[in-house]
Amino acid sequence: MGRDPLPLSRLAALAVVRVLVLAPLLLFGSLAVAETDDPVPKDWPFHGYNQAEDRFSPLDQINRETVSELGLAWSYMTGSYRGLEASPIIVDGVLYATASWSKAFALDARTGAEIWRYDPKVPGWKGRHACCDVVNRGVAVSTGKENRRVFLGTIDGRLIALDAKTGTPIWEVRTTELNEAYTITGAPRLVGDLVVIGNGGADLGVRGYVTAYHQSTGEQAWRFYTVPASKEGPHEHEELEAAAKTWSKDAMWESGLGGTAWDSFAYDSELGLLYVGVGNASVYDRAKRSPGGGDNLYLASILALKAKTGEMVWYYQTTPGEYWDYTATQHMILADLEWQGEPRKVLMQAPKNGFFYVIDRVTGELLSAEKFAHASWATHVDMETGRPVEREEAHWSKGLAVVAPGPPGAHNWHPMSFSPRTGLVYIPVMEGLWVYESDPDFEFRPGVPNTGENFAALALATENYAVAKEGVCGFMRLVAWNPQRGEKAWEILSQKGVPAGTLVTAGDLVFKGSEAGTFSAYDAVTGEALWHVHQGIDAIAPPSTYEIDGEQYVVVLAGVGGTHGGHATTLRNDNAGRVLAFKLGAREKMPEVKARPPQTVSWPRLDVSEEVIAKGRTAYSNNCTFCHGIGANGSGLVPDLRYASKETHEQWDDIVRGGIRQTKGMSSFADVVSAEESLAIQAYVLDRAWHEPGLDEQLLGWLVENTCIPNQWLTD
Repeated sequence: MGRDPLPLSRLAALAVVRVLVLAPLLLFGSLAVAETDDPVPKDWPFHGYNQAEDRFSPLDQINRETVSELGLAWSYMTGSYRGLEASPIIVDGVLYATASWSKAFALDARTGAEIWRYDPKVPGWKGRHACCDVVNRGVAVSTGKENRRVFLGTIDGRLIALDAKTGTPIWEVRTTELNEAYTITGAPRLVGDLVVIGNGGADLGVRGYVTAYHQSTGEQAWRFYTVPASKEGPHEHEELEAAAKTWSKDAMWESGLGGTAWDSFAYDSELGLLYVGVGNASVYDRAKRSPGGGDNLYLASILALKAKTGEMVWYYQTTPGEYWDYTATQHMILADLEWQGEPRKVLMQAPKNGFFYVIDRVTGELLSAEKFAHASWATHVDMETGRPVEREEAHWSKGLAVVAPGPPGAHNWHPMSFSPRTGLVYIPVMEGLWVYESDPDFEFRPGVPNTGENFAALALATENYAVAKEGVCGFMRLVAWNPQRGEKAWEILSQKGVPAGTLVTAGDLVFKGSEAGTFSAYDAVTGEALWHVHQGIDAIAPPSTYEIDGEQYVVVLAGVGGTHGGHATTLRNDNAGRVLAFKLGAREKMPEVKARPPQTVSWPRLDVSEEVIAKGRTAYSNNCTFCHGIGANGSGLVPDLRYASKETHEQWDDIVRGGIRQTKGMSSFADVVSAEESLAIQAYVLDRAWHEPGLDEQLLGWLVENTCIPNQWLTD
């Protein structure tokens, strides 16, 4: 157990695709997906195709022999310039999806013609509370043709039911408080006659919960809180009594503790169980959050709840005492596997922490936990206790620690997929590390990042080497994971790019967005690259597939954003979001991609002391990093402040503290930034804007641009 990947230098030498295990893949049909509802094969009616969320389609017209004839059938411009993360839902010839700022739309799935569009009019200032872009991962569409409804969660915390034919609102409920730092970016899920929604915001200081509403009326059916509100209570439900015992009495209760369920759900109608992935802590630093330790339930856990009542049946905590932003909100898949000669109903998850878990979904028993990526924080998972064996050097409350994976995780929200034909799970994997250091001056402040990290020290250490973020050899991978063997079957390395969700089909193809603005298909058995199209703009969203009039389509939303798009890349085009649908023999022209104009610095340095610039670094790091990048090194998803216009500099304090651009997503920060700090931030940004790279930075930039840097630090 606990085996790490081979060193990347060896992987590169063995070529892009390494086929490690072929024979087990030929046991087609030996594994079955745990389908809870039988989707119409030609449609894509649920977030993950079915409620088991396997993202496997039985359509096979597009296959290994025909995929080379795939071409663009139609496109639709969404009007968005931020991240697009939605899984398109296709029912009865209509495609339903969402763009940024929680805007929903319905298209004719044959042609891409717009049927309706709905704007929930989220207030722009709410963008301040979105840790990871104003994204939305899609809608839920009710079953049955009569009175069909589309359910939408919004960034500002509403759940809305729309008429599927017209997009007209039917009912609306507020599921989080508007002025608190909650957001909703995840897709609702249907559970019987209920619709379930979670929320986000743990990084900014909120208390997590999941709520179920009646589909017909919007009336609340139940709510499950993932963390207690206090040590002694009273507690909203009995599961919190057990959870409270795992928190210290002097825990940072004012932070809300976190535990938001912001993305992953799966549903087994036979068992009547809803599976919920729970997120990270509010305040990552254990010593600050819960002095004296404790597992801090139910952070970073998988919960099995009775779908009708919200009562907990079992839980499994992937990262006890969560310390590194290792959420368990990543995609879960339900399947029926042969396990040591016996059939087992299992749940599979590859969360941020780098371990792939196979769990008996009836009892919660851990069956397997193996590393699918480099993870230095723990050596292995003890199968007798089910607990990870942490490395002491990964603890950072008392000193700096370099830990893998970093906060983006080895696998984030980008959905994986599972083929019952090959028995493999296809995971978009990220390799990376993070420098964690505790902030000795940390104080909880509502509505801004409250991780407890020393972001100012991190900025100072890295700001002159920001070019390194442009890509390193092997940073992204597509991994085919054999859950029964607990090992990789094959993997594809990517020099540059962004992570993207996957789709697998009965045509034995895996589809995903790839590097440098391409969309690709791979052989599900061997990993061989079979087809790609250059679309000029990266797709991080997972594809869907459907059939109309005897023709199979593959559809994906393209538009960079989210954590990776906002921090770990640089946008070179206008990022105009689009929906792209492909079918065999089609030859439509790809929409134009406009390059971004060259950026220039428009304002001189401010004549201030080094002390003011240092003060600006601290204020910027604590308030601006999440949107504008570490060390003022922005991606361009939101304005890169180094290249702010003359008008922006003239209105600087009116923007930062006065809120004159809040309708565009820039809220006032007057509650946490003083006038003196506002000026210091401007001085710091301009200091970075006029910084001239030294010889070492120039060399690093050349290496990144022209070759790849071996990630020797990814090996033990």
